[in-house]
Formats: sequence, structure tokens, C-alpha cells
Amino acid sequence: MASGVHEYTLPGGWVVIAGKSDADNDSVSLDLAHSNDYWFHVRGMPGSHVVLRVPTGAEPGKRTLEGAAAIAAYHSKARNGGITPVSCTRVKYVTKRKGAKAGTVTIRKETVLNVRPGLPA
Repeated sequence: MASGVHEYTLPGGWVVIAGKSDADNDSVSLDLAHSNDYWFHVRGMPGSHVVLRVPTGAEPGKRTLEGAAAIAAYHSKARNGGITPVSCTRVKYVTKRKGAKAGTVTIRKETVLNVRPGLPA
């Protein structure tokens, strides 16, 4: 895994990756992620781009999605807050506009998960 990327494992063996900088966020969202993976980012404030890897033929449950969202909240300015809204969408709905600054993307078809910031045990 790239040095600018955190990696976590959720219950059930699900792998989650998170960028450490704007350039790392671009790498996580645009290079390392696959179209069917899930993408997460805290809403309305700076934070890491987080990707939940989805193996072919698998589909994460609500708890797994919430676990990845909690990691996104943890790696944001909302880390010490309470319940935090986190955007979630498939990576195939994450795009970068030409000329946009590093770490800036546009998303479609988002779902919002309200979670407490945290990392897996």
C-alpha cells in the first residue's frame, strides 16, 4: 500500500483505505479504487477520501458501510464531534473535473450515513 494511505480491516475481512493528504486522496479515489467499491467523505468539512474495497460478487451490509463511514469521520475535522454525516457512493460515481485542485472530486448518487467517528478495534 502507498505510504500516504491508511489501511484498516473491518469485521468480516473488509478492507478500507484512507488518504492522508490531498494528493493521497486523489490516488485513493482515482487510482487505487475500483468502480464497484464504496467511497466515503465527511460532509461539509475537510477530511480523507475513504474507500471500502468490495470483492467481486460480494456486497457489504449496513454495519460494514457504517464502519467505513466512521473511519471517514475519524479522518476529518469532525473527529472529536458526535454523530457526523458522511457521504457514501460507489466509486463509479466519483469524478474529478479537469483542472480541479488535488483532493477535489464531484460525486453523484450519494447516500448519507450518520455515524460516530471511530476506528475498528
